[in-house]
Amino acid sequence: MPHRTVSWTKLSRSLHDSRPVIAPGLLAAKASINLTVRYDRRPLFVAGKFDRSAIMRAAAKAAHLHQARFGCSWAEAMSVALQAAWGAAKMARHMAAH
Repeated sequence: MPHRTVSWTKLSRSLHDSRPVIAPGLLAAKASINLTVRYDRRPLFVAGKFDRSAIMRAAAKAAHLHQARFGCSWAEAMSVALQAAWGAAKMARHMAAH
């Protein structure tokens, strides 16, 4: 039976490269979403349903801040903001269930 060697450097590098990439500004967008929900007093999850208008409103505010801070296109800013808003809405649903 042939002996096989393992390159630990290649293995480590491939594991590092396969990690999911967090979009720049996602954490700031999450914080912006949470502040918007607190100040507007419009929860993202109400009576067993997602409030889509509240989610879009919070995402739009976060997208404006993201675009001003990072200088990216509106589509990129809205993508990051919507990821953060839906994540916050899903967390609100989870917290309401428990």
